[in-house]
Amino acid sequence: MDGDTLYTIGELARRTGLPVRTIRFYSDSGVVPPARRTHAGYRLYDLDALARLDLVRTLRELGIDLTTIQRVLGREVTIAEVAAAHVEALDAQISTLRLRRAVLRAVAGRGSGPKEMELMHKLAKLSDAERRRIIDEFIDETFGGLDANPEFVAMMRSAMPELSDDPEPEQVNAWVELAELVQDPAFRASVRRMAEFQASERDTGFQDGLHGDLTRTVTSKVEGARTAGVTPESPEAERVVGDLVAAYATAFGRSDGPEFRRHLLTRLEVGNEPAAERYWQLLATVNGWPVPPTLTPVFEWFIAALRHALGRPGRLTDGGRTS
Repeated sequence: MDGDTLYTIGELARRTGLPVRTIRFYSDSGVVPPARRTHAGYRLYDLDALARLDLVRTLRELGIDLTTIQRVLGREVTIAEVAAAHVEALDAQISTLRLRRAVLRAVAGRGSGPKEMELMHKLAKLSDAERRRIIDEFIDETFGGLDANPEFVAMMRSAMPELSDDPEPEQVNAWVELAELVQDPAFRASVRRMAEFQASERDTGFQDGLHGDLTRTVTSKVEGARTAGVTPESPEAERVVGDLVAAYATAFGRSDGPEFRRHLLTRLEVGNEPAAERYWQLLATVNGWPVPPTLTPVFEWFIAALRHALGRPGRLTDGGRTS
């Protein structure tokens, strides 16, 4: 076959397997122009047209639009450049489809109605920066203008929701619940009270810090007491309270006594907020971290036992803690 061989549009269709109408469309678009025409006006194509058609078909099957193909054939861009751009576009589409799938699975699992589905999709498709903005705004409002525990505030700002590109339905659910929680006025007011208490403690010389060791000590001793069937009102509970108060006093550089115990009780009650614990559990779920277990029963027992030791019985609220 020599380079002067020419083909009619029908012969080109038989050789490429493309319909005549498709080749005519490409020809009219200038993608595969004819080499020349017969006296009767019929189009004739050469080997270059055959090669261009093979390339056009391959690129179209890969989803490349005709305008871009024309730029490739006109040597305005290379195939490598087009491929790289197309990969980036496909990655974005795949990410969007994965997110939609996760939202739909979550909707199906929750039995959501149209309004809730719309909200879930709106919140789920936010960018990382937009999710961070929602949490930053919550922290700014609840801790702004207060000299609260800097280590705790830093921990809040460093732990941001990062929804994966292919989230599980429970991660979508958790993010929607977290976004609703941080915008709830009652929750914000509760966290603000905790922040104000942290600031007041700093004014009275209490040490800053996260005091994870204290939380572990309380958990260990109280769970041991509860397992043994010790109630907060029993004499055995007074010994547990004494050990725990001593641990707090040492951590804060204070001495055990009625005044310190009253302050400690207030500290525990202010932090006794179930939604605060839920905040960290939801954040862990969104980010795929291990979800911290609830310590609400542990600190409820401690508060009740400390109240009894101080002779101040009363109804307790449910929830978290500030250790």
